[in-house]
Amino acid sequence: MTTTLETSQSSLNRKKKGRFKSLFFRLLKSKTGFVGLIIVLAMTIMAILAPYLAMYDPAKTNIMSRLLPPFWLEGGTMEHPLGTDNLGRDVLSRIIYGSRISLLVGISAVILAGIIGMFFGLIAGYYGKLWDFIIMRTVDSFLAIPNILFMLIILAVLGPSVPTLILVLGGTSWVVYARMVRSETLSVKERDYVRSARAIGAKNFRIIAKYVLPNVISSFIVIATLNVASTIILEASLSFLGLGIQSPDVSWGLMLSDGREYLATSWWVATFPGIAITVTVLGVIFLGDWLRDVLDPKIKD
Repeated sequence: MTTTLETSQSSLNRKKKGRFKSLFFRLLKSKTGFVGLIIVLAMTIMAILAPYLAMYDPAKTNIMSRLLPPFWLEGGTMEHPLGTDNLGRDVLSRIIYGSRISLLVGISAVILAGIIGMFFGLIAGYYGKLWDFIIMRTVDSFLAIPNILFMLIILAVLGPSVPTLILVLGGTSWVVYARMVRSETLSVKERDYVRSARAIGAKNFRIIAKYVLPNVISSFIVIATLNVASTIILEASLSFLGLGIQSPDVSWGLMLSDGREYLATSWWVATFPGIAITVTVLGVIFLGDWLRDVLDPKIKD
């Protein structure tokens, strides 16, 4: 029986190594995946190097330079390539700095939600019975409440801040991961090598860590990547409504909120942050679609 277990696991490991070895070459062949990776890397680098790339302090106001148009329009200047907002703050610098909080909130919230959802999904799927009932009914309860309404209530009570926003977004999104991980775990735990490990007396924790988790992580990565995009949009929506990021911090959603009153006369104040959100979200989606095609075992090469 031990030989059967070792043979099954060895075969699985060889298959995985073969698939991951070709990831880079598949990425080069996938136009959308490669473009998505370039966009995500560019936005990440911009966020990390924001203090060096931005020409101005994003919170610095200059009423004498308020609502200057982009440089290619009449009255524009290269000192403010994308123009200024209603307080004279440089739009390009604010977009660069805004990438830090938008990406920080989006990625951190997904990591938090993923950890919670992974934990409860593995418990529900592997142990089943009472644990499965309690966790899945909790998941159903969360799904019964509209996410945006739940977030607005919590943020109104606790007050908007970056840590609170991450906690709220992560704490309300874990149910998606829990359901997916539970479903995958129910399938994996019935496979021969898992049964063999259980039969020779392997501890449950060891079985979960060594045999179950590696087989659900691929689907988890795909969903997590795609959810980064939706989380960035959620953060922007909450900031737009005034319950997300607050000044003097800057995020793309807050910039949209600040610029909505000037769309008719100074369109650039809200347009360029909107473009930044769109490009980033598309990049994450392209990368997530490529990861799905590569990692999803249901999709054949």
